[in-house]
Amino acid sequence: MTGIRRTAATLTDGRATALSALWRAALALLLLCGIGLLPWLSRTDPARTVLKARAADRDPTPEVLDAIRRELDLDAGPLHLLGHWLGGLAHGDAGTSWLSGTAVAPMVAQALGFSLLLMAGALTVAVATAGAVCARTLWLGARRRPLPRGAGSGGALLAALPEFLLATVLAAVIGVRLGWLPAVGWYGWPWLPLPALALGLPVGAALGRILDDVLPGAFAEPWAKAAVARGIPAGRIARQALRRAVPGVLPNLGLFVVGFTGGAVAVEQVFDIPGLGRLTLQAALAQDLPVLQTGTLVLIVFATAAGGLARLAARLLLGPALRDGDLPTLHRPSGPPARALPLLYGAVLLAVVALGALRDPMALDTAARLDGPSWQHPFGTDALGRDLLARVGHGALTTLALALAVSACALAAGLLLGMVPRLAGGLVETANAVPPVLAGLLVAGTAGAGPYTPALAVGAVAWAPLAAHTAALLH
Repeated sequence: MTGIRRTAATLTDGRATALSALWRAALALLLLCGIGLLPWLSRTDPARTVLKARAADRDPTPEVLDAIRRELDLDAGPLHLLGHWLGGLAHGDAGTSWLSGTAVAPMVAQALGFSLLLMAGALTVAVATAGAVCARTLWLGARRRPLPRGAGSGGALLAALPEFLLATVLAAVIGVRLGWLPAVGWYGWPWLPLPALALGLPVGAALGRILDDVLPGAFAEPWAKAAVARGIPAGRIARQALRRAVPGVLPNLGLFVVGFTGGAVAVEQVFDIPGLGRLTLQAALAQDLPVLQTGTLVLIVFATAAGGLARLAARLLLGPALRDGDLPTLHRPSGPPARALPLLYGAVLLAVVALGALRDPMALDTAARLDGPSWQHPFGTDALGRDLLARVGHGALTTLALALAVSACALAAGLLLGMVPRLAGGLVETANAVPPVLAGLLVAGTAGAGPYTPALAVGAVAWAPLAAHTAALLH
């Protein structure tokens, strides 16, 4: 009887795996079709865009544009081009670049190699940062000492830093002003630390926050109390707590790994790294479809592999208990949350917005251009002499309203989709494989340019980490 049940369970798992693979393949094909339609969705002439990318100073005469259309077979339509490209893939041919005329496969492979090296460095920084964020909880929990009521605010501030801002500061301060490390270029190992720090620090802080939030639940389980009572060393208890808590972080780690590889467009631009993210950005802006489609396909395959490895690692860490559904979800033990620092940060933000809203952001004072902070201009002035506090205050109102709306929608979508992991798995991996700039171009091409288009583009991919984390917690 037990053998029959195991056979039935194996058949069910095999059927579910096959359906999941078909679902992921369908999503990948749908995304590639959307990319193939990008020039037509954006209502621009692809021949004109290619000509501008090839030779910006050349006049777009009808004869020149017709020659480009014949060369690239644009008149045949996007479906014909997509079918021709997919047919070439079956024979190992990804086509040639519309801009340079060179083979696409070697170009993408070289860019992927640079991105994988950057990913390895950023992942090392992220793991070290995550360990530093949750080190205090590990040390206290393994010794049954009172744990902090909430995660530290330092990790939250670091996780909230935009990668492009951190990259700019690191390049300007460490690379240029102090001269400790090379700031721009990609010529060897000395050029790796700064971009790896720019990518790895925020991600490591975010992972550390997630891990720090579930570790108290692991230390509150009966096995941890029994281990302390038996005198088991604190280091061994800490390792077992990590083994219990890490599987809930692995799905997000898989998403971040893919983001390191293809979504690090801003960091690659700042440090002039010829990686896959930068290559797909340039291809998207120039509408070089063979390069863009091949790069996106590589990212989709990489995202699927990363998701599969994350699920496999979770099974290896938790063993049969995960398969049998015997593990409860980890929760931080209930207690009064820390409110002092969040209230302080909120009060400072409201004060800045309120003081800025009372000032005129458009008032010009050419005699005070680029002034430093003063009593009259607490944040200084810009190149036109406008008060920066006023500009920040007025701009923050719109930005915060849009951010709250997008965050609420992303949270709702992430929670709902995370409760249906078989449906959400492929969606999460596909959405995470799309570089942010490409997502913006696809949304802009579909919805048109407008003040809310950036918010739609962010919302189109922001739900993916939330859905992955929800599914991991429920699993």
